[in-house]
Amino acid sequence: MTATNRRAFLKTATAAGAGIILAPQISKAGVSKQKQNKSEVNIAFIGCGGRGRGHRKRAAMTEGVKITAFCDIDPEAIPKAQKVLKDQGHPEAEVYSDGEYAFKEMLKRDDIDGVIIATPWLWHTKMAVAAMKAGKYAAVEVSAANTMEECWDLVNTSEETGMPCMILENVNYRRDVMAVMNMVKQGIFGEVVHARCGYQHNLLGVLFQPKLKFGEGATGEARWRTQHSLKQNADVYPTHGLGPIAKMLDINRGNRFLYLTSTASKAVGIKDYIVEQGGEDHPYAKLPWKLGDVITSTIKTTNGETIIVTHDCYLPRPYSLGFRVDGTDGTTNFDMGTKRIYVEGVSKKYDQWEDFQKWQDKYDHPLWKKYGEQAEGSGHGGMDFFVTREFINAVKEQRQPVIDVYDAAAWSAVTPLSEASIAQGSAPQYFPDFTRGNWMKRKPIKFE
Repeated sequence: MTATNRRAFLKTATAAGAGIILAPQISKAGVSKQKQNKSEVNIAFIGCGGRGRGHRKRAAMTEGVKITAFCDIDPEAIPKAQKVLKDQGHPEAEVYSDGEYAFKEMLKRDDIDGVIIATPWLWHTKMAVAAMKAGKYAAVEVSAANTMEECWDLVNTSEETGMPCMILENVNYRRDVMAVMNMVKQGIFGEVVHARCGYQHNLLGVLFQPKLKFGEGATGEARWRTQHSLKQNADVYPTHGLGPIAKMLDINRGNRFLYLTSTASKAVGIKDYIVEQGGEDHPYAKLPWKLGDVITSTIKTTNGETIIVTHDCYLPRPYSLGFRVDGTDGTTNFDMGTKRIYVEGVSKKYDQWEDFQKWQDKYDHPLWKKYGEQAEGSGHGGMDFFVTREFINAVKEQRQPVIDVYDAAAWSAVTPLSEASIAQGSAPQYFPDFTRGNWMKRKPIKFE
């Protein structure tokens, strides 16, 4: 081995092992199973903004669910949260609002089985970890973690306590997504070779609320989300697209993410928006906005598939998650404005797209066939119904959710790995094996 090759080998080996160094040695490689089903469960909430209230409403509508407590430090959110309960015929829940760590006091309660967390990103991991350490099932909004250390914190805490942690990735339950997952599992596209996905959504109006305001004194997500665009150059929101593709490719269950490379475009979209709204002399126009307008990451899996993940939130564009699946027998693009499919030897005309809808109808997932009418109106086209339902059922049945802590860690790891890759000139960054080798024997799981 030459000196140059040896240096390259050592660099690769070091990158691959970095996550293992962060992880303490834990002999138990899986989360322990709970013993008995529960017909009734007590659910608590941390975070009562719009997302939290949506989960609360769906939980309150579910048979066998009692909402005992919630935590939020925003005084305007509390009466709105109580109204949701009242409208569904539930008594008021006890409120914890005395400071940023009030959730810790709430978690001391014995009458909580599961906790749904819908707060700013930087609180997700610490709150999920606290919930698991308190013996509660944890459900956390996306992304579940911001750093590699936090990804390991989730996995290690779940393994140490035996308490499950679910990332609430609702797009996994989108109707067309589940139909394509059915097609993939049934081999309609042959052997899958490549996929595309991402989060492409003009969020400039979200980052500045009210007009040209963020941080202290702003409203909604502008109070905290905008800071990430100022401080980070990374794919800060990867899971909406990546979660569904990961499940189609059996990531953590016979397959896993191996490494990624990421590249960032220049960052001009936010400044351009500020200048348009407030002029060249607006103080925000002089800030050093860091997050590139388009972040492109390419992931390689151990089974050989490639996945392109795109983050594009600061340029004018209609909403799209950019889904595409390519296999040896066919391909599909399935997203807003572009839903089409081609299956070799089956499609009516050679080398020509056909309408996606009839394929979606044919391969409609059993969950949508059974609960589609009930899901209507529940949020995001019905998929919110299913993600809340899965967490509550996992708590009732005392089992792992179908989207588990290893998924939460692997999907969320894209953020710190993409940041490192961009900083190193798009150098490859290796994913830690959060399952500690168990991905080789873990079986693919069904959404039921």
